[in-house]
Amino acid sequence: MAAPRVSFSDKDLENGEGGPERDRSRKWSQAPGNIEDLGTLTSLITASITRIARANMAIPDEYTALQKYISTYRDPKAADSEANQAKDGADAKKDKVWWQFWRAGSSSQATDKDAGVVPEEWLEADIKQGIPESEVEGRRKRMGWNEISSEKESLFIKFLMFFTGPVLYVMEVAVLIAAGLRDWIDFGVIIGILLLNAAVGWYQEKQAADVVASLKGDIAMKAVVIRGGQEQDIKAREIVPGDIVIIEEGQTVPADARLICDYDAPEDFAKYKELREQHALNPEEDPAGSEEKEGEEEGDGVAHQGHSIIATDQSAITGESLAVDKYMGDVVYYTTGCKRGKAYAVAITSAKFSFVGRTATLVQGAKDQGHFKAIMNSIGTALLVLVMFWILASWIGGFFRHLKIATPEHSFNSLLYYALILFIIGVPVGLPVVTTTTLAVGAAYLAKQQAIVQKLTAIESLAGVDVLCSDKTGTLTANQLSIREPYVAEGEDVNWMMACAALASSHNIKSLDPIDKVTILTLKRYPKARDILKDDWKTEKFTPFDPVSKRITAVCTLRGDRFTCAKGAPKAVLNLTECSKETADHFKDKATEFARRGFRSLGVAYQKNNEPWVLLGMLSMFDPPREDTAQTIIEAQQLGVPVKMLTGDAIAIAKETCKMLALGTKVYNSQKLIHGGLSGTTQHDLVERADGFAEVFPEHKYQVVEMLQQRGHLTAMTGDGVNDAPSLKKSDCGIAVEGASEAAQAAADIVFLAPGLSTIVFAIKTARQIFQRMKAYIQYRIALCLHLEIYLVTSMIIINETISAELIVFIALFADLATVAVAYDNAHSEQRPVEWQLPKIWVISVILGIELALATWVVRGTLFLPNGGIVQNFGNIQEILFLEVALTENWLIFVTRGGKTFPSWQLVGAIFVVDVLATLFCIFGWLSPSITQRPLPDPMGGFFRKQTPHGWTDVVTVVVIWGYAIGVTIILAITYFMLNQIPGLADLGRANRNVHDTQMENIIGHLSKLALKHEKDEHGESRWALMTKATEEEDDD
Repeated sequence: MAAPRVSFSDKDLENGEGGPERDRSRKWSQAPGNIEDLGTLTSLITASITRIARANMAIPDEYTALQKYISTYRDPKAADSEANQAKDGADAKKDKVWWQFWRAGSSSQATDKDAGVVPEEWLEADIKQGIPESEVEGRRKRMGWNEISSEKESLFIKFLMFFTGPVLYVMEVAVLIAAGLRDWIDFGVIIGILLLNAAVGWYQEKQAADVVASLKGDIAMKAVVIRGGQEQDIKAREIVPGDIVIIEEGQTVPADARLICDYDAPEDFAKYKELREQHALNPEEDPAGSEEKEGEEEGDGVAHQGHSIIATDQSAITGESLAVDKYMGDVVYYTTGCKRGKAYAVAITSAKFSFVGRTATLVQGAKDQGHFKAIMNSIGTALLVLVMFWILASWIGGFFRHLKIATPEHSFNSLLYYALILFIIGVPVGLPVVTTTTLAVGAAYLAKQQAIVQKLTAIESLAGVDVLCSDKTGTLTANQLSIREPYVAEGEDVNWMMACAALASSHNIKSLDPIDKVTILTLKRYPKARDILKDDWKTEKFTPFDPVSKRITAVCTLRGDRFTCAKGAPKAVLNLTECSKETADHFKDKATEFARRGFRSLGVAYQKNNEPWVLLGMLSMFDPPREDTAQTIIEAQQLGVPVKMLTGDAIAIAKETCKMLALGTKVYNSQKLIHGGLSGTTQHDLVERADGFAEVFPEHKYQVVEMLQQRGHLTAMTGDGVNDAPSLKKSDCGIAVEGASEAAQAAADIVFLAPGLSTIVFAIKTARQIFQRMKAYIQYRIALCLHLEIYLVTSMIIINETISAELIVFIALFADLATVAVAYDNAHSEQRPVEWQLPKIWVISVILGIELALATWVVRGTLFLPNGGIVQNFGNIQEILFLEVALTENWLIFVTRGGKTFPSWQLVGAIFVVDVLATLFCIFGWLSPSITQRPLPDPMGGFFRKQTPHGWTDVVTVVVIWGYAIGVTIILAITYFMLNQIPGLADLGRANRNVHDTQMENIIGHLSKLALKHEKDEHGESRWALMTKATEEEDDD
């Protein structure tokens, strides 16, 4: 059919004879009729007056606004790119005022006594006045901020937590021993070490948290409320119970709220108050029950009042496909989307106590300490066992030398003194803090790259991920639909088809669906189609897309003619029409061709008055892959992380996208996974070998993750909806992608604020670098503990000598001071997923520790030579050993960090500073015990005659010690390199990432197909039978 006649003269704004049915607005034409006639009449009068006023004041109607939108639209991403770049730096620096040290970032929450209970009088505000500003703060103090967030600890409590743990408890015992021995220098220094470690860890973690909080504030949801008689735009987190909220089509519902009345019919507020006083409003209930209640009789609950005010999309909560109509008194739920209408509502609780908030609390309830915590505990426990062994060995030697427990008072040779020294050097007090600091600094860096780490231990999990299950739309593709050349049915006009497609679109230009948006903006290429829309069109009824009918319909009028325009899935649109078999077959072939080329197809048809439907043609839409996606996927595969694509699109589109992205084409329909007759090992093999799945739902994601984990894979999963929360929580690293709902963000380990797969791959690389820093430090620290334990205990037993406790605590202090800087070191990223490989770490650390102990014994052995050995002019045994130990231990971090990258200036600077301090200690004899015995003892050689009473050491001897330490470090580096080249050691302790337990998988697969059937016989007795579950039929669509 040809396009209808279009006239461009001045139009009669009343559009012909306006009867009451014509004047009635779309919402009232659907009303069931429970509103009184007076209210209806008032609404009709108000609507007529509004339209006349618009005509007189030249206020543009929806089609005029649509024309302006098409002409003036600019891509906000292109327009804001420069502003965003300038803003990035400022965002990262946002912080609290320095003197507000007491602030924890949250108001006090409601107590357990009144948790979530909102007084009735709070919910009685007038829709025109709202609540007064004076009441806002009081309500917020009781109910908290309107946001889903994890419980925030007091900053002071968090500081105290840095003094807890097995390793720190041992150091606290050392403090008590030092106090008992009245060794006040050691007592003060050990307390200083504990305080320093706690302060550094607390500060770094707080800094990282502040960066994350700053970024989260930038993506805060907005809302419109009535306060003090004025409409105000505020952040959704600032809403308090009792606030009058305006909910509008295209917006996210900012809080659990009860609908009051239509925005354009404020006079219905009186009816709402009457129902509230009669307790005739629907109670708040589980939204998931809405589908079950559709078939129940209306008498079972409170009847709906009047017409449907708005419709909300609850699919993110319940998974139900259709938008749910909401009536006066109904509850709309936090984070759901408003699909139609505009209304007043009253917030009935804060986000924490909302339906979504309670769900998120359940997901967060189980506090998972994670794999990282278990690793740290195992290392700490092993070191504690070693310390106890060496203390036992030293005490046995002491008993043979008749040493006393704590006397003489200032002697170095007592059993408790030995225990104090071994506690100090055998337990790495900085281990928890350095690892936490490394993770926190890494988290802050990732936050600046638009990746918010919500759980520090997730970084370690991300570093080991070896499978990434990714969404397609917006992650692999640009989420920027474009319309290619459309298919036009024979005898139809392309301009009329494009106009009908635009008519069958939402015209709320504030929040357009991506498909509607691209449909409307494509009219720039079709001027004649825009001319058609300039005619006097009026939209009477608009029905948004739903997955059941699979189409959008709009009923429009033009000079007395009624046009029903539809666009949607090709099959759904084709079923509306009665076209010839030849036309239908050609249409189906075109749809298949478009799908094969990776295009999403939309059929377009219209009906004039009561005439048959006319098929106009088909739009071909394409969501192009991101420019960097193909390269990023190749890079991910090189990192040992294959990408599996999970998409809700048809399988043909999914396969075509895979081809464009250099992914494999082994993509299967999700029905094959669930209802394909596969089970056990065969089903697991399918998931493991597949490159992706099409037409997936959230439950399919969960199943894919579970099966991959059962095969031993560490899996990362992306998601964006509340119903993705189970799979996000189930995965080893849950990732909430850009635009994810707040509930999905709360369930995820990491939240990405930037779109695309490159962000995820960048985060994996960064996580592996952070992991490398922690691994280098742990190897270094274990070797240090073993070094001094071996040397000091053998020295105690063989020559009844030790290094003084004062110098020992400074060795420990220097080690911790220097290596905190490892958090800022340059590290390389491994080309395969990393893991701890504890057996390998222990083997390498033990060998390095033994070499260090032997090197120290060489220095001590030279001091027995008649010429003084390493001493050139004069020196002190304690200070010489102190300097040699300090230098070789400090430089060991350069060995364990590897040689693939140059060390950072922060690490080099920190090591240099403590080396200079250790050198000054040696030269000036600080804290060395004075020698009062005359003549000096000379058991074996002449060196003792070169000692000075004040403990000084000459500079030439110090230079020799530096040279010796450099030589020892070179030997250690060669040893470390050779150990890492041994094939058997390279994979020692590496877990099997491809576990096949065929027998168990088959058993579980068969059991999953069984069910218990309950029935009663003719005598009424129950019988139970084991039988096979009924197979669900596949949907033909």
